Parts: sequence; C-alpha cells; structure tokens
Amino acid sequence: MVVVGQAVLGLQEFSDLMMERKALTLDSAALERIDLNFRFLKEFSSDKLIYGINTGFGPMAQYRVQDESLLQLQYNLVRSHSSGSGALLPAHLVRAIMIARLNSLMQGYSGVHTDVVELLKEMINRNIIPCIFEHGGVGASGDLVQLAHLGLSLIGEGEVIFEGSIQPAAEVFRKSGLKPLEIRIREGLAILNGTSAMTGIGMMNLIRARKLLGWSVVLSAMTNEIVEAFDDHYSHELNIIKHHKGQNKVAAMLRAMLKDSKMIRSRSEHLYHPGRLEEVVFEDKVQEYYSLRCITQVLGPIYDTIRQAEQVLTDELNSVNDNPVIDHINRNIFHGGNFHGDYVALEMDKLKIAITKLSMLSERQLNYLLNDKLNKKLPPFVNLGVLGLNFGMQGMQFTATSTVAENQTLSFPMYVHSIPNNNDNQDIVSMGCNAALMTRRVIGNSFEVLSVQIMTILQAVDYLECAPRLAPHTRSLYDRARKVFPKFVEDAPKYKELEKMKGFLESTDPAVLFKALAFA
Repeated sequence: MVVVGQAVLGLQEFSDLMMERKALTLDSAALERIDLNFRFLKEFSSDKLIYGINTGFGPMAQYRVQDESLLQLQYNLVRSHSSGSGALLPAHLVRAIMIARLNSLMQGYSGVHTDVVELLKEMINRNIIPCIFEHGGVGASGDLVQLAHLGLSLIGEGEVIFEGSIQPAAEVFRKSGLKPLEIRIREGLAILNGTSAMTGIGMMNLIRARKLLGWSVVLSAMTNEIVEAFDDHYSHELNIIKHHKGQNKVAAMLRAMLKDSKMIRSRSEHLYHPGRLEEVVFEDKVQEYYSLRCITQVLGPIYDTIRQAEQVLTDELNSVNDNPVIDHINRNIFHGGNFHGDYVALEMDKLKIAITKLSMLSERQLNYLLNDKLNKKLPPFVNLGVLGLNFGMQGMQFTATSTVAENQTLSFPMYVHSIPNNNDNQDIVSMGCNAALMTRRVIGNSFEVLSVQIMTILQAVDYLECAPRLAPHTRSLYDRARKVFPKFVEDAPKYKELEKMKGFLESTDPAVLFKALAFA
C-alpha cells in the first residue's frame, strides 16, 4: 500500500504503483488540509472577482459569469475541452496520469472538495481508466485536453476502459457503486489546469529509460567479450580522472559485469612486452573502435541525463501545478503560470536525445559484429549457415538501422517548437505532452534496436563456442536469453522472435538481475 499525500512521491513509489500495481490510500492529514483549503476558497471567493470561478477562461476571462451559472461554467469547461484525437493512450499511461493528478491535488492548494481525490483514488484502485487521446495538449495551461477527458470521466460522462473493454463511464460507475463527481466551486478548472499528463507519461519514460541504459551496459560488455577487447578503457584508473559521475558509474557497471571473464584481455599481458616491438604490422588492434572503447564516455552522459530528468520530474510530480493557486495559509489567491510545462518538456527532449544516442551506440556495435571486415572474427552477418545461401542476421540489420534513423528524426526538440494559440493568450507554450509522447516512442524504438543486438550477440557466442569463457553475469544472461531466442542456422521469419525478445527486455529489469546495474 502506498500512502499519497504523506511524503514526497518518488520514482520508486511511483514505480510501485505502476509496475507492482500496489493499491494507494490517502493521507488523513492531507485530506484535512484539502478540506481546509476548500472551505477557505468558499469563504474568500464569495464577494471577489476570481479567475475561473466567476469569469470565463483564457481570453474569455474579461467576461463575468453570473452567480446562477457558476457551476455550469465548470461543467462547460470539462465538456468543451474534451476534444482530443488520434489514438487512445494505453491504459497504463492513463493510470500514470491519474496518479500524477491525484498527487498534485493532494498538496492542498487547488481549492477542490475532497470528493475529487477520493473518487480518483477509487478509480485508480479499481482500475477504471478514462479514455484519453494522444493529441490535444500544448502544455501551456497544462495538459488541458488530456486532463479534460479525465475530468469527463470523473463527472460520469464519456468512456472508460474497464475489465478489458471500452464502456460508458456512467454505466461503469453504476456497476461499481461509485457516484460521479459533483462540482462544488472550481473542480473543473482544478482538474484541467496542470502538467499531470506530461508528468505521468514522463515518469513512465524514466522507468523504461533506466532499463534501457542497464541493457545497453550489459550488451556493450558482451560485445567487448566477443571481440576479446582490452580491459583498460573501463578501468577505474582511466575513468576516475574524468570527473563525471555518470561515466564512472557506467565504468563500475562494466567492471562488475565483466568480472572473471576469460574473454577480456589485459593490455599489459598482450601488448606490453618487448617482443611486440619486433612486429612491423600489428595483427591485434592496438585500440578498439570507439563504439567499443568509448562506452563510458557515451553512456555516462545518458546516465546523468536520466538522473537529472528524474529529479525534475519528481519535483513536478510533487508540485502544485494549476492556476490560480488557493493559498489558505497566507489567505490569498495567487494567479500565475504553474501549469506551464517547460520543465518537463525540456527534460523529455534531453532524455529522447540521450536515448537516441544510446540506440546509435547499439547500432554501431551491431554493425561491428555483422561486418566481418571489421571484426575479423565472425562470418558475414553472423551467418551460421552456408555463406551465399543463408543470410543470418542480414535482414534484421535493416530493421535496426531504419529504427535508429527514425529516432534521429524524432529527436528534434519540442521545447523550442512553440505555436501561439488560444487567441494568443497562450502565446508561448511548452508542447510538453508531445515531448513526453515522442520520448516514449524513441524509447520503444530503442528496445527494438537492442533486441536485434542481443539476438546477434547470442548467435556470435554460439559461432565462437565461447559461452564457457564468458563472465558469470554475462553467461547467466546468455542462458536466460537463449530460452527466449534459440540458436538458428536455417533462414526463417524472425519477426515473432524479435517481438518476444523486445518483450523480454521490456519486462525484465537488468538491475534486478544484476545489482551492480542499479541506479545510485
């Protein structure tokens, strides 16, 4: 059970709610704070002009709304902005959005009745998932369109995903014994104004990005084993004099993964003896290609980017991100722009650039293994059949290459792609939800690329018959992965195996398999 509103909700607690499907409960002290905040708003707003309570919204704020229409105003906002399009967001992403919105409202600065958070809690715990569309949010007054669809479900309208099918929200509420939300003062605006869609999706991106980095370290280690690389490029002595936490963390991960490998070579044993100077042309490469030798320098910044994004998104997750802010402590209402999504948008853009680079490293290591002229150890395309008649991994390389190319194009930042709208009231916007969704796509693509890489590594290990010489950690992965993707010699369609391998990588946390890969 995870208590929401009691303390900072971090990535681990968020992951427990999402990946472990733990139930949540609401902190009683936070509920008292929400009630106090609501009662203050009710008293304070009775004779004052306050945006979104007795005015229109956005550029329509110049128009006063009559007292008899105040509650209808909130319903109108929810219904009018339920205008999303495109594909429905997957149910697990909507759950993440709901958790993010709940946690923001639990801070007690939104002027909502406790019914809102109680109903959100029940929907999350009972897995009643609103239908929310991908397209619509510009990330300025928050994720207005995505959160409007959340609000639509809360008031018992629209559709939800329940028990595996799309059903009318009103019908599901009746079956579940839930009462639709009744608007009291400003619940409509409080639900819509906020960054919870981009934040929820972004938190899920971080969980998956951590897995990707762990797998990239493991596959980089195995690639070094296959080519019998030298050990100094990931040594403590080399990396410690470059003062970046990520680089040294990745180096430590590699050392742990490759401990006791009988494939990795010591430079001093193989190159640092007088006899080598008698050779005119060295058959051994004195230094490996960059995709093998510069792993700590390439993956290190990615580690640091993930950590930075985690800090920013955790701060956003635990922030009050709607407008206006109802401050019962200082007995005032503050109008501003806490709903603006620039913090999340920038971190998502940085993260997708970093993950794209990760996929590029994977593709280069893959190419090295597939090109016999480069590695001089393996047959072309790691073909275990008859050269010329069989094709090995040749077809799968096209998939990896084209997918990396798509990542590169998707890496154009949304953060600098503002388009004014809303009668120029929203004249600079974040596009944060778009940024988070594009980052999600880049991460999914990268799992596909790494799937091709690990399948190639497995074939290479079998060709070299070197499994007994692998490090204990990498050998255990070899054994586990071969159960997912058996050795093949004759050509056959591989798209189903590719999907299974992607599923294996996505569902298995390398940090659970290998403690050395845990983030610190």
